[in-house]
This record gives sequence, C-alpha cells and structure tokens, in this order.
Amino acid sequence: MSIQDAYNHWSASYDTDENLTRDLDQKVTHDALADQHFHSILELGCGTGKNTALLAQIGTKVHALDFSPRMIEKAKEKVEAENVRFSIADLTRRWPCDDAAYDLISCNLVLEHIEDLSHIFSEAARTLIPKGKFFINELHPFRQYMGGKASFERGEETVEVDAFIHDISDFLSAAAANRLNLIKLNEFWHKTDESKPPRIVSFVFEKG
Repeated sequence: MSIQDAYNHWSASYDTDENLTRDLDQKVTHDALADQHFHSILELGCGTGKNTALLAQIGTKVHALDFSPRMIEKAKEKVEAENVRFSIADLTRRWPCDDAAYDLISCNLVLEHIEDLSHIFSEAARTLIPKGKFFINELHPFRQYMGGKASFERGEETVEVDAFIHDISDFLSAAAANRLNLIKLNEFWHKTDESKPPRIVSFVFEKG
C-alpha cells in the first residue's frame, strides 16, 4: 500500500486510535509555539488538523498542506477558522507557495515518509522570509532503529506505513546546505517511556 493510500485509509480512525507519538507531538508543539504569534504559517502534512487548530490561533493566516484528500476532509471538519486555507499537495514536488511568503513553517511527523530531505529544506528556504523559522518534530531515529514506525489497524490487519530513517546529522546537513541555521534541538519522551530511547526529536531552524 502506498503512503498516500495508507493515510487515506487511516484518516477514519487516526484521531481515536491510541497513538502516544501523536499525543506527544501535539503537546511538544503546543509548548513550543503557543505563546508566539506569526503573520503567515505554512503547515506541512496537516493530517486531520491535530495541530492546525493551534496554528490558527497563533497565526494571522495559515496554509495547511497534505497529500491525503481524506485527511484534509477530516481537518476541514475539525478546523473551520476563516484564516486557514487547505491545499492538497505532494511535498516531494514544488510546493504551491510563493517565495518568501511565511515566517513559520511547521512540519510534524511527516519527514519519516519522505526519502529526500534536501528537497524539503530547499523548498523551506525558498518559501520562508529572512529570519523565518522552520519547526520540525519527527519520530526519533533511535525509535526507528528499534523498528518503530507509523502503523494502524484495519480490521484484523496491521498496516505499517513505509518510512525512511533520517539520522539527526541528516537533518543538520540538509539545513546547512540551504542556509537554515539550527537554533534549537531537543529530544522528548512520553510519560510512559521511562528507560526507553527518546520518542521525538524536535528542531527549530532559522533562515539566514
């Protein structure tokens, strides 16, 4: 099953399935961004809108992208804010965005499904204003080394979504090649993760 088909199928239960990584990502994103304000926000891989509602509160305008039509349908049901615009888009191609249009790009639990990080960072550099921020939360590569990946139940079948392992150095190298400077790097555990590797790695880059 393709990644796009997998997320189309998963959309029906994504918000109600037990998913500690999803829940931790939402908390980390809130803690990192809730007390800030941005003029124009681009959300990469909005999914069912779990973080879009927060972005609508802290951004004058928000452009939310996802390649799954069914995920976007769910997001539109959840987030009816007039300052949010949704678009179906393939992030591995040129984004439907103007140059230097955003002061924040938010990308949550998306890049494990994209093989070529260089394109993502190139497009981020193109669409950010100078000093604009690129906020990324991803499943920690340590978890991936242990076999962790996004999955969901469909009937009696467990569907594992195809993923690519990106080491922390891969993110840093792709950012540096596109003049995006690292300003923050953190690792996070869910409260149930005692004595386990970190669950999420979080970056903030700034366009130089």
